[in-house]
Amino acid sequence: MKLKLRTGDKVLVRCGKDRGEHGKIQRVLDAKTDKPRIIVEGLNMCRKHVKPSQSLPQGGILEKEQPFIPSKLMLICPACGQPARVGRKNLADGKHARYCKKCGELIDKL
Repeated sequence: MKLKLRTGDKVLVRCGKDRGEHGKIQRVLDAKTDKPRIIVEGLNMCRKHVKPSQSLPQGGILEKEQPFIPSKLMLICPACGQPARVGRKNLADGKHARYCKKCGELIDKL
């Protein structure tokens, strides 16, 4: 399965507790496997209780981002600013580029 979302893309959350929120992709985990996950900056936060240790001497409650399943995210086109599906085009030089299926503009600037 070819993943159509990349690090740095702006995305919209389609379902869940953060539905309708916008964010930037921070990391893509296991992109080559059958279960990829995507971490979006500032969304899908969870709290984790941590015991005191050498790295965190006082312990406490940490907030961190949890990963999303790619099907719950939708790319926001940089050209039209709307959430859109993503397609792939073959260019004249033999390379592939992503494009917005709403406005037809290329997402990957060469």
